Amino acid sequence: MILLKEMISRSLFAESKVKKIRIFDFDDTVVKTKALVYVTNTKTGKEFELTPAQYAVYKPKGGDEFDYSDFRNVKEPTEIKQITSVLKRMSKRSDGDLFILTARAAYKPIKEYLNTIGIRNIYVVALDSADPQDKADWIEDKVDNEGYNDIYFIDDSPKNVRAVKEMLRTKEGIKWRVQHAKY
Repeated sequence: MILLKEMISRSLFAESKVKKIRIFDFDDTVVKTKALVYVTNTKTGKEFELTPAQYAVYKPKGGDEFDYSDFRNVKEPTEIKQITSVLKRMSKRSDGDLFILTARAAYKPIKEYLNTIGIRNIYVVALDSADPQDKADWIEDKVDNEGYNDIYFIDDSPKNVRAVKEMLRTKEGIKWRVQHAKY
């Protein structure tokens, strides 16, 4: 009986295994591109363009329609070296826990670009959605269903940062850090 109590006691206080996941946004976090979001307001007929940084803080108005066609490719990329140098180091020792999580619809152009700058062993997830809740939901799925309990997320969009923080605050027993990339 004492042996059984000792085994139960040890199992209750044993530290759970740390399972890390590192998640990076792509546009204006890892790379700057010449891609633009084209906006047409169907009510006013007004047409204009937004950079990814402008789009990250843009508040849509009634009648806005968005054209994301520039994001089918990585258009005239410029590395954000503070981040890509970290990603290069991490990708060399990654064992499947390193991700690019993007609102873009296509992952292949990003994967190809990352390979050209020496970043491999990284998954690219294209959500095909600019809704911040979709990024939060994707991360929540990793926590709830795959057991990740040490989360790092970086994104240039305050909306995405806020949505992910709000979701992670509801989770117990995990370590997390959410960073807003500002350049």
